[in-house]
Amino acid sequence: MNEIFTGTIPTATADFRSGFVAIIGRPNVGKSTLMNYLVGQKIAITSPVAQTTRNRLRGILTTEKAQIIFVDTPGIHKPHHQLGKILVKNAITAIQVVDLVLFVVDCSVEAGGGDRYIVELLEKTSTPVILGLNKADQQPYPSIDQTYDVLAQAHNWPTIKFSALEGTGMEQLQDQLINALEPGPYYYPPDLVTDQPERFIMGELIREQILHLTQQEVPHSVAVQIELVEETPKITRVMAAINVERDSQKGIIIGAKGSMLKNIGQAAREQIQKLIAGDVYLELFVKVEPKWRQSRLLLAELGYREDKN
Repeated sequence: MNEIFTGTIPTATADFRSGFVAIIGRPNVGKSTLMNYLVGQKIAITSPVAQTTRNRLRGILTTEKAQIIFVDTPGIHKPHHQLGKILVKNAITAIQVVDLVLFVVDCSVEAGGGDRYIVELLEKTSTPVILGLNKADQQPYPSIDQTYDVLAQAHNWPTIKFSALEGTGMEQLQDQLINALEPGPYYYPPDLVTDQPERFIMGELIREQILHLTQQEVPHSVAVQIELVEETPKITRVMAAINVERDSQKGIIIGAKGSMLKNIGQAAREQIQKLIAGDVYLELFVKVEPKWRQSRLLLAELGYREDKN
């Protein structure tokens, strides 16, 4: 993966369009899957567990006509701890500072209270909004759309229906987003797909495997720190700490005779090798940090801070 300043930023033509688009919505509506599809590479982790996304991750799509910087935000929900408060605050901040909001909903179910809560937040901003109806491939009956049409018509929001998983409707979505942006410059080199450093993506790929492989009680209590990245001509050595809140969670992640930690490491190593296009030696260890999600100091050390406008 390229670093942010390694490429050349070209001069845009007069009709070139660009801008920042926040992808917002309730937890688990497919925001990360959507961004990965649009930028053409896996940069955001996905999981059936809600609240997978924690950091405001930027994905960059560059075409001949436009450059869109997608801001993948944490799912907006009622927070239950200090980490949750920071995540929701950062999602709301993103709404205020972008050029366009793509409000993603799960159209396989009817609009609910969580969607209406986000509508109330959007009513307080002047940022243009497009309502995206995701998971069209899973919709049991089309009349569900009517519950979202009510929300959109009340605010004159354009709507578009698609499936980020299947890829249907994605070209139309991309065109609609580009047309909604103003003429502007290239913000990044055309071959860049994210502004996040490799170390951040590595940590997220490890956390993704924990989400997939461990029990429900563990995922929300996990944070991953990359302690070391050492590159040699033949192999890249990565050392990472998995932080949990309780000894019982540490036991689950390590597993019987280290079996779970081994499985997490093997699966994460395969993903990291795809990221860097090279061989990887991955070493994982587990630390207990009691109540880290409630501690501002520990949250800051683990990389979770409130974004500023």
